[in-house]
Amino acid sequence: MGAACLALCATVGLTGTAHAEQAPEGTSAAFPSAIKGWKAIGQYEIDAQSQAQGLAGVQPHGGKPYMYYAGNTSIPAPVRERGWSHIGDPDSSRGYVFDAYQGGGDATSKMFRVTTPSGVAHEYVHALAPGEAMNNSFAAVAPDGRWLVSGEWDTMTRLLVFPTPILNGATPRSGGTLPLAATIELDRPVKDIQGCTFLDAKRLLCASDDSDAKLFPVAKPLLLIELKQALNGKTATGHVTSLGALPLLSACPGAAVDFETEGDDYDRRTGVLRVEMIPPRDCAARATVYEFKRKR
Repeated sequence: MGAACLALCATVGLTGTAHAEQAPEGTSAAFPSAIKGWKAIGQYEIDAQSQAQGLAGVQPHGGKPYMYYAGNTSIPAPVRERGWSHIGDPDSSRGYVFDAYQGGGDATSKMFRVTTPSGVAHEYVHALAPGEAMNNSFAAVAPDGRWLVSGEWDTMTRLLVFPTPILNGATPRSGGTLPLAATIELDRPVKDIQGCTFLDAKRLLCASDDSDAKLFPVAKPLLLIELKQALNGKTATGHVTSLGALPLLSACPGAAVDFETEGDDYDRRTGVLRVEMIPPRDCAARATVYEFKRKR
């Protein structure tokens, strides 16, 4: 955990890395971007081990907004010892932070860990439904706070919908089990979704690590998923389009497959979209966060 975040992390009770008020100012606004409808506004580096599995903007009630980052080394030791060995892309709503956890390849459940604004953590375990993959790649909370969307891995034609722990009155307030509420059925397959974030109640932006360029014309696409209506706990349908390829920029040479897309986050307060990318191996100790704003 970086020295710069120690005081803030202690205040909010989180083990991930946090930055007060805002992310570091981008080092360049001129990097090439092919994302339709979005302009590049900056980029900055983060530590890959502690911060590059995902990120979330947190807005505590009455407090200063800050960025929360999750990484391989941010998993608390007691959580790892219970078999939760991988952390995905987090999200935040109303000052609560939602982390997505999975176990090994033979796991029969997945877990969401919720940290309250006062720093208390609660764990919600979901037993896998028939045909459900053990992967728990991300958590994305709908703007109304009632529904949490997650994803599996590889090629998928759906996303999973859960009642948001604590914020949905149907869930216990101090941990427990978490049932699957519904699915979002996609109108075309997607592959290796590392993170999704709500643009608004009916649109999600999802960062794909797909390097094949078979499902979409480009590798590492940023995908837009448009829902027919806001989530309500029932099966929904989603229309998928590619907005273009995420930036693959590094001092270390490599093909698309040598980069790894990670989490994304849209800050509805500032209008900034952030996406993490890990560069090829020789440069992989540091990841890059690319920042975008919608074109007018």
